[in-house]
Amino acid sequence: MVDLERHARHLSLPNVGVEGQQRLVGASILIIGAGGLGSPAALYLAAAGVGHLGLVDDDVVDLSNLQRQILHTSESVGTPKVESAKKRLHALDDGVKVTSFQTRFNPGNAMQLLEMGWDLVIDGTDNIPTRYLIDDACALKGIPWVYGSIFQFEGQVSVFGYQGGPSYRDLFPEPPPPNAVRSCEEAGVFGVLPGVIGLLQATEAIKLLIGLNVALSGRLLIYDAASMSFTQLSFERDEERTKILDLSLSSAMFDTSEWCSLEPDSRQGDIEKQEAHEGKNMFNHISITDALERRSSGWSPFVLDVRSDGEYHEAHADSCDLQVPHDQVLSALEQIPSNQDILVYCRSGMRSQIAAMSLIQAGYNAAHMYNLDGGIIAWKSAAPAEIIN
Repeated sequence: MVDLERHARHLSLPNVGVEGQQRLVGASILIIGAGGLGSPAALYLAAAGVGHLGLVDDDVVDLSNLQRQILHTSESVGTPKVESAKKRLHALDDGVKVTSFQTRFNPGNAMQLLEMGWDLVIDGTDNIPTRYLIDDACALKGIPWVYGSIFQFEGQVSVFGYQGGPSYRDLFPEPPPPNAVRSCEEAGVFGVLPGVIGLLQATEAIKLLIGLNVALSGRLLIYDAASMSFTQLSFERDEERTKILDLSLSSAMFDTSEWCSLEPDSRQGDIEKQEAHEGKNMFNHISITDALERRSSGWSPFVLDVRSDGEYHEAHADSCDLQVPHDQVLSALEQIPSNQDILVYCRSGMRSQIAAMSLIQAGYNAAHMYNLDGGIIAWKSAAPAEIIN
């Protein structure tokens, strides 16, 4: 039943009204992760009047969480996140049904958790295997999901599996090698960044539920908090990729102990793993450790800096061959060789992904395209003498 006073501002919107608000009241959303992304998403979905929220998280509240996980308070430290979140959401609106699952979303419970009638899923996780698992499980159940990712100062948002639209595997066909991408625990995260990304996730979720245009189906939105910029990349379904018939592909990632390690030194052997990815439809990921090791053995890639002009003048790699902002890279094709390995870097590794994808779509060989995970931040940390300030 619609609370006319509480949701009066929604009811006055021509594209929402009573009918749209009723859809929200009757909707059920599963939020996987009650941390940085799940916090703002859950708060605004509850405030918007979504009738049933499910929360999946096996962690407890830590003091270090409070910098960004706004569902929780100092009094919640040491308590399960799902219970802290449930208490906070009921304080906001006790009419919202909140079902908590104090467990980690994994191959053993994924299908069971999704069999509870959810209209969509919100990704509030922080690791790659779980994202592939969410994508596979949601594809099998026919449930759309809203993706969010954060790293240092940059974030990404997209909507997968909506009305036959593309999935996470269409955008990222192959995962990077285990441990190639540092976690937020290792690399840090700008405190307000999850708020921005989580709110964008909630925005697309609400629009989906009430029948408005879902702008990020088939589009990846990139937000850079440092430059306060938004860019988008369009992508489509890959009809030739392997069809998902079960959870075997994503489950295999959970069976690899390397995915669970946060130790940067455990990246040995990434070169061989990276070579196994050559010939795929996706660019290669490479850590600065492996890039430096390859270079010492004679590797000489074309080094492409895709940050802004201002960032480049503040600091750049002395081996940089070309600097062009990531959203202008297609205007510089004549300056970028097509018969040589290309090492693309930005601040932390997100804008360079967009540049790499753009070059591949323009006809460059994916096997020769290398995205530097961690960007110039990782480069400066590993080899400060190679950075010109």
